[in-house]
This record gives sequence, structure tokens and C-alpha cells, in this order.
Amino acid sequence: MNGDNMEGEQRDDFKESRYKVPNLERALVIMEHLLNFPQGLSVTELTEQLELSKNSVFRIAMTLLAHGYVVRDEQKRFSLSKKLLLMGCRSLGEQSFVENALDIMRLCRDEIQESVFIGTLVENEGVVIEQVLGSHAFKFTIDAGHRLPFHASAPCKAILAFLPESERKRRLRGYKFKRYNENTIVTRAAFDKELAAIAADGFALDRAEQLHGAHCIGAPVFNQYGYPIAAIWTTGPSDRLPARDFPALGKIVRGYADLISRRMGFEAL
Repeated sequence: MNGDNMEGEQRDDFKESRYKVPNLERALVIMEHLLNFPQGLSVTELTEQLELSKNSVFRIAMTLLAHGYVVRDEQKRFSLSKKLLLMGCRSLGEQSFVENALDIMRLCRDEIQESVFIGTLVENEGVVIEQVLGSHAFKFTIDAGHRLPFHASAPCKAILAFLPESERKRRLRGYKFKRYNENTIVTRAAFDKELAAIAADGFALDRAEQLHGAHCIGAPVFNQYGYPIAAIWTTGPSDRLPARDFPALGKIVRGYADLISRRMGFEAL
């Protein structure tokens, strides 16, 4: 590298540094770090883990709290609120799809009696957005913001199966197929075969692939352009959602997902 190029890069770095806001950078670092700790962290823990000053962390955390980006529990631990999740949904240009889905999700819950969820993809994971709890005394519940693996969750499979091929390949490039148990899909070839079957059937399954004893059935929700913006799914114990009922349950869940899609302007051919 010659001297002129080096001087040019130094000037560019200097220009970029002039526009940085240190406290904003620290706030972003704190928020990104909290993503990995859904149970929350105290100011002391954040200070030690991020090697920032305690006073700075406290002031930033309290500012984020005042604006609703974090919440604080009785032990004074800070964790991310739902605000960023809702902002993320709105950034997709689909700000009303959760509102359009809730009453239909309740109808699905009433028919199946198990908890019904809605979620979407964020980078290389799925994320839970909202839930309608089941009617049974024992029911599954998943916190909003909980992340889901592509290869072992019905909603992620349902969305991936209907993505444009180029986007699906991009999202799966370098993806690690972690084994959770003997039911988990652990190869790309097997996963591609699974996605092809989902595209043909119109619904996706989780056959206790991450958690023993839990079955899930999910289906995609499309926007007006036919793009899968989300998925709804039901989760329950395997004895209440047995494998023999998967075809019938898949049609039920897909039917309710289609109702939401129509509200979003999608018209099936």
C-alpha cells in the first residue's frame, strides 16, 4: 500500500469518527449484549462484562428504561422490552399483521385448544412475537422475543419453505445444524428435503426435534406480494397432538394462517 492510499484511509477513518456519538454507541452495545441474557443483567454485571464505567452504564440503562426499550425487575436487572420487537415488525412494512392475526389465532386456539403463537424470522433465527394461551390447565407458553432455531421449529421451517430460493440459500449459508436429540434434522440435505415437503403440504411440523414430548404444527402468513412475512403455529404435548393427527391439524392451522394472509392482502391463485 502506498503512502497516498494510507493517508486516504486515515482521512476516511477520521471523518467517520467525527460523526460517532460515544454514548449512543455504548447504548447499542448494551442492548445487543442484553439480547443474550433474557433473564436480565444488573448494572454491575453489565459494567463488568462490557468493561464500561458503572456511572455510564447506569445512566444509559435508566435512559433506555425511561424510553421503554428495557424493563427492570425487582432485583434491578435490566432486560430488553418488546418495543424493539414491535419496531422490527414495523420495519418490515407489515405493522398491522399482529393486530390482524390475534382474533384469528384465538379461533384457532378455540378449535385446537392448544396455545397458538405468531412469529417471524430475524437474520438466522426465528423470533416469537405474540401468543394466545391454550385452554388446558397445562399449556405451553413462550415469551415474546424468544428465539427459535431454523431447523428444529415449525414456524421457521414454514417460512423458509416459501421464501424465494435466493433468500433461502442466503439465510442457510453456513448454518449450523445443532443436534438437540435423536429427532433433530442435522444435515442440509435432509433439511432441504423437509422444506420441499412443507412447500407441497402447506404446513410444517416439529416432531419433538428440540424438546422431547412437544409437537408443533405451523403454517406461513403471506403479505399482498405473496412473501411469507410470518408464521402461526400451535404447540402442545405429543399425547394431545399425536403424529397420527398431523395431517388434519396441519390443514386446520394452514386454514387460519390463510385467513390472516387474506387480511394482509394476499390472494391465492
